[in-house]
Amino acid sequence: MTAAAGRRQAVFLDRDGVLNEPVVVRGQPNPPDSVDTMVVAPGAEDACAALRRAGFLLIVVTNQPDIARGTRDRRAVDAINDELRDRLGLDDVLVCPHDDADGCACRKPRPGLILEAADRWDIHLGDSVMVGDRWRDIEAGRSAGCRTVLVEREYDEGRATGADLAVASLRDAVPWIARQHRNWEESTMVEDLNVKIFADGADADGIAQLARNEAISGFTTNPTLMRAAGVEGYERFARQVLPCVRGLPISFEVLADDFDEMERQARKIARWADNVYVKIPITNTSRESSEALLRRLAAEGVKVNVTALLTVDQVRTATAALAGGPHSFISVFAGRVADTGRDPVPVMREALGVMAPHANLELIWASPREILNVVQADAIGCHVITVTHDVLKKLPLLGRDLLEHSLDTVKMFYRDAVAAGFTV
Repeated sequence: MTAAAGRRQAVFLDRDGVLNEPVVVRGQPNPPDSVDTMVVAPGAEDACAALRRAGFLLIVVTNQPDIARGTRDRRAVDAINDELRDRLGLDDVLVCPHDDADGCACRKPRPGLILEAADRWDIHLGDSVMVGDRWRDIEAGRSAGCRTVLVEREYDEGRATGADLAVASLRDAVPWIARQHRNWEESTMVEDLNVKIFADGADADGIAQLARNEAISGFTTNPTLMRAAGVEGYERFARQVLPCVRGLPISFEVLADDFDEMERQARKIARWADNVYVKIPITNTSRESSEALLRRLAAEGVKVNVTALLTVDQVRTATAALAGGPHSFISVFAGRVADTGRDPVPVMREALGVMAPHANLELIWASPREILNVVQADAIGCHVITVTHDVLKKLPLLGRDLLEHSLDTVKMFYRDAVAAGFTV
């Protein structure tokens, strides 16, 4: 992904196990006691120098729970940090002094330290990398929207999964990180897209983070995603995320099957905020059309997002009901069309033609399955595409050199075969 104008890129670094050697006791990593016992990891100085030359900020984000446990003095922790800052040319060091029981937002795997650094240094997280040696580091980086690198250590704990790259040391990660930097700087495909990207999900922390991403123009969610995310209170969840989305459009769905109850809920949801769109299904579960309800809501000035459409005839129905009303969306589930073996592109193109005379309506390409759908939606002039968090993570791959992508695939197969201990 291309770095946003005026935003900086960073490599976030765990401390113990990445920049300095951990003290391993009974298979578990521990920090050094003092500056005198601290050993800088082999190659760390050269690696940091190379990353600085590549244009990255170097920011340490480290858990130090021994401070809360009373087994380490804060001054000793700070002294080690100061030594590493001087020797490695670090730009900043952020410390979480808490233990798990404290329930803080800064202890990894929560992304609090990374988010704090992003605010402090104006960092574009989608163009940044988190490097760590434990699962907590990888989860924190992923939650913040960064790419992730795992420095593999022989600890007596489960191996971290989900990292974009696994290496033996920070030094080994430098070529890959630098290559990502070049790709981000050279690729303009994301910035050149005209289709607006709406994030589709129900994770409050994820929504808050994505709201910082300049590539995101709005948000959608639905009861299925909310249930999967463990949301318990519907309105409570909505009111939690509304302050986070900086006024961008966000859609919440009615929960009823009876049209009268849908109408009551729609009016209530619409009052939550001016940027709220009310999701109304094109039919109820008895296949009865919601056209009359859509007409009433449009006449009252309620902004809606008509959802679960799969045919052009359904688009015609929704368009006729909403024409002349307030700004609204019509969501055609192109991914579900594709699931039936049909090409969704002709359906979406025809839907655009039906809606074209009505400036108050925008077409959403809903339920995408892959990054290719973003390119397809943009190519036909679709107004909006909803993208899940899993697909969003692949946006940096737009336009990537295929030979480089092939090499990374080969490396992945080899790394996993070695890690699994397979023999022939």
